[in-house]
Amino acid sequence: MSAPSLRARVRSEMSQEIKDVARRHLATDGANLSLRAVARDLDIVASALYRYFPSRDALLTALIIDAYDALAAAATTAESAVPREDLRGRWLAVCRGVRTWALAHPAEYGLIYGSPVPGYAAPQDTVEPATKVILLLAAIVTDAGDRIRSLTASPLTAPLRADLRRLIRERQGTMLEERLDRVLVAWTHLYGVLNFEVFGRLDEMIEARAEYFDHHMILMADLTGLPA
Repeated sequence: MSAPSLRARVRSEMSQEIKDVARRHLATDGANLSLRAVARDLDIVASALYRYFPSRDALLTALIIDAYDALAAAATTAESAVPREDLRGRWLAVCRGVRTWALAHPAEYGLIYGSPVPGYAAPQDTVEPATKVILLLAAIVTDAGDRIRSLTASPLTAPLRADLRRLIRERQGTMLEERLDRVLVAWTHLYGVLNFEVFGRLDEMIEARAEYFDHHMILMADLTGLPA
């Protein structure tokens, strides 16, 4: 493969610089980005910025995809350091990796899991990056195979089972619907606990934050039936 042209390298570097400045604005101004403000910080005219990102939504989408990718990379790196046979260790590593990244990047975490940005509708491009963490968790449950503990659960309704089966089929998987249901519950609980911590809902309630988080993630491992 040939090396990128000078023009392509300059464009890539400028796009990255624009996103870096936009991330700083996320931290101070929230997700309601102003392209004019970003351009002003870069000491360029707004029309020059539009050559790289034609709209505020295009810049937001790039930041959202980057955030999902960075979050998933942190979770993947943490999980890959744990022996494959240590299923609960891998589960906790994914969850802790997500938490560590979220606490280190609260503005970017807020962009993807906080309040919706007024007037912004996320395009299809953001869907695949958003699924990476749940796929990691699902893979751990799949690796458990027949070691998954038997669970008593409310029966799935036919419409819900159909949705779960569709999700499994789209990934060409073989997971039982009941198992995916439990993974989805755990996935949403992971972000529920994190949202409470990142956005200050645990303030003056829970001091032992890491222990509280681990406790809930272990409860979620129990919910999925992961063996001890």
